[in-house]
This record gives sequence, C-alpha cells and structure tokens, in this order.
Amino acid sequence: MPLDEFLPDGTLYPDCPPPERLETLGDRVDFLARLCGAWDFGLLPEADTVTEIRKPEWLSAVDACDMPTAHSYHLLRRWHGLPEKPYLGQRSYEILNDSSLAFI
Repeated sequence: MPLDEFLPDGTLYPDCPPPERLETLGDRVDFLARLCGAWDFGLLPEADTVTEIRKPEWLSAVDACDMPTAHSYHLLRRWHGLPEKPYLGQRSYEILNDSSLAFI
C-alpha cells in the first residue's frame, strides 16, 4: 500500500480528528510520536501499521522523530538500519540484573 493510501489509526488522535493521509514529514513524525507513545504503554499497533512503518518510505520520519525515552522508537530505528541513539528511559534494576535477559 503506498504511503498516500495508508490510513492512520484514528484511536491515536483523541485530541483531534485523524488525518485522512500522512502527506508531510511533519504528519508522519506526529503519527510516529503518537504510535510510539501508545505502544510504550502497551497499546500494540495493528499488523498493517507495523508493515507500513517498516517500509523504506518511513526512514526519514523515523530519523526525524527523536524519542530517546521510548522503547518502541529505538526498535523503529533498528528496523530501519539507523544508527543507535542513547536510550534515556528508565532502566529497572531487576531487569538489568536478570541472568536470563541475554536469552530474550
């Protein structure tokens, strides 16, 4: 599905009507910020959304988004082969010291 045909998830826009299309870089960055914010709180994106945002057409929006505290943002950067950025979110002591973490 071409980017101009992708319909963003309306539930990510509780404060305004969802856009019909994500035409500009700003529109796509806003969408990714909303998506990552929801995703980090456990609201998983639809499969077609994941398929769409992994396409090369999203690389510039992912790079421009810059959400250093969002786990999902760092995953998007990895999917697009972008250089890693420092993660500035919380790190749980219990998770960091989990001997099974290397196997996940």
